[in-house]
Amino acid sequence: MLKKIPVIGALIAAVTLSMSEDAAAAAGSPQVLMKTSRGEVVIELYPDKAPRTVENFLQYVRDGFYAGTIFHRVIDGFMVQGGGFTDELYKGGSGRKNTRGPIAIESRNGLKNDTGWLAMARTSVPDSATSQFFINVSNNNFLNYPGSDGHGYAVFGKVIKGMEVVNAIKGVKTRNVGGMGDVPVEPVVIESMTLISPAK
Repeated sequence: MLKKIPVIGALIAAVTLSMSEDAAAAAGSPQVLMKTSRGEVVIELYPDKAPRTVENFLQYVRDGFYAGTIFHRVIDGFMVQGGGFTDELYKGGSGRKNTRGPIAIESRNGLKNDTGWLAMARTSVPDSATSQFFINVSNNNFLNYPGSDGHGYAVFGKVIKGMEVVNAIKGVKTRNVGGMGDVPVEPVVIESMTLISPAK
């Protein structure tokens, strides 16, 4: 009986190590709860792949920046984009929120613009992303690094719960508002974003 104890101990140690590794992996992928006027979505982020992008996004989350912003560009079969305008856009104002400075692009990280994955929106300038992001609702391979411009779009997270909400958003009717196309007829509002599983 005594001779079996080291074997059992080794098994326990192995299981404990495996659990610790799983916990460590989970701890390295923070999760954000996004509450919208269409329902709730949980987003998992990957700082090991896009550290500056994730930290930038999380700082906006911590600051409460996204509360009251809208999904202002919705194209079924492509993506839904938000995080930069409020519903003032519908009232004749610009609706654009002031942001921090832009960040360097991190598109060369191996992550893909596939259905359910998040990427940073930007202008034609690669290092121009600030607060706006989009959720792919199709496998948009042409947005992956290097893309048509040698850079592509930086993917940094994915929807792990609530994709049905994203699918509801992509199906809303759109129109032109304030000179912008593909704007939902009725505002789709991000009510809040909360960090629910912080990285350790």
